[in-house]
Amino acid sequence: MEKRPNIVRLYKERLNLLLDVAQTINENHSIDELMQEFETLLREELAVGRVIVFTRGEDKWNRILACGVSQEQVDAIIPDRDLIAFSKIENLALCEHECLQIFDAVIPLYYNFKLMGYVLIGDQELGDGISPTLRNLKYIQILANLIIVFIENKKMQMRLLREESQRHELEIASQIQMSLVPKDSEMITTSYLKVRSLYKPLHAVGGDYYDVMKLSPYSVGFCIADVSGKGMGAALLMSNFQAIVRSLFTANIPMCRLVKELNARLNQNSKNDKFITMFIGRYNKITGRLTYVNAGHWPPLLCPPKGGKEIIELDKGCIAIGLLDEIPEIEEASVKVRKGAKLLAFTDGLVEVDEGIRIRNSFQELKDIMLSTDDIDDVMKHVDDMADRDKLNGYAFDDISVLGLEFKRNATFF
Repeated sequence: MEKRPNIVRLYKERLNLLLDVAQTINENHSIDELMQEFETLLREELAVGRVIVFTRGEDKWNRILACGVSQEQVDAIIPDRDLIAFSKIENLALCEHECLQIFDAVIPLYYNFKLMGYVLIGDQELGDGISPTLRNLKYIQILANLIIVFIENKKMQMRLLREESQRHELEIASQIQMSLVPKDSEMITTSYLKVRSLYKPLHAVGGDYYDVMKLSPYSVGFCIADVSGKGMGAALLMSNFQAIVRSLFTANIPMCRLVKELNARLNQNSKNDKFITMFIGRYNKITGRLTYVNAGHWPPLLCPPKGGKEIIELDKGCIAIGLLDEIPEIEEASVKVRKGAKLLAFTDGLVEVDEGIRIRNSFQELKDIMLSTDDIDDVMKHVDDMADRDKLNGYAFDDISVLGLEFKRNATFF
């Protein structure tokens, strides 16, 4: 009659231990703290002398607990080689792997029906009779599964915290970048030049850049550029590039020298692992000339006043900056601009769209828009509709930036 009360007492003790583990989990302890409690339970309550716990990481197995074994014994076990064949609890007495023979059993651990870990256990002492470890296998399995659920939930919690932190940082970066991209209302205003712009980053932050700067009472500089790659790295580099352009671009600096300086600064900052395509130009209202260098960028379109049929592609210049330590040859070009002419500069996200079976080139469509539309505001509206159409159809795969200039007819020069 005494046997039944002893069994009942044992079950109560076991249940209390499980409740203790559950309480530890609910108190949101660290994984290390929980593994220390697990080790104490195994050694002091269940006579387990040797234990190793492996859990599966994103790309490798991690050992999160090892006691009663030497480092050499731990290092000898390779889960993908020695343990992967075990899909259920098994006695290791007859195991063919020598490195596992010091243990009595292996317990696979599952989370959402997916194998996520292993527990190897062995008695404190080698002796005759039924191993206490083997007698307690089911109970140890329950404990271990409680712990693996905690570990996986902890990983998910940390991942969510990281993602939330990254999302917050991305929002801040996006706000900063948007503040650096000049809006139409922030563009310079002159009696001889109308400036319009369009900016549509593919993601929260982008690698495109454009700017218009008043260099003197009679000259204006402008630039549009696209950094290789996407994401935060491209956005940070482009923000830095904007500051460099503004610090170097003056009314008198020769354009070739300016491009060489920009190339040197870019190489210094990016360690030669990024390049930038760029169009940079300077317009002088007295001479009516636009001087420019196209550094591997899509050629801006210079459209004659209404009635003119010949669009000029501004394609003279050099290779993209950042490709080489020194650009071997730079061609500085100059073109006379007539009153009423329009100029459209853009990044490749506008004219290269992915239709799945092919990359469509919309360069000719832009030319048609320029020739058929007199005012730069109307041009930009058509371009905006074109960009929205491709984005809505899922064809856009890069940032889109557009800079439109109109050389006013009522200007008091040439």
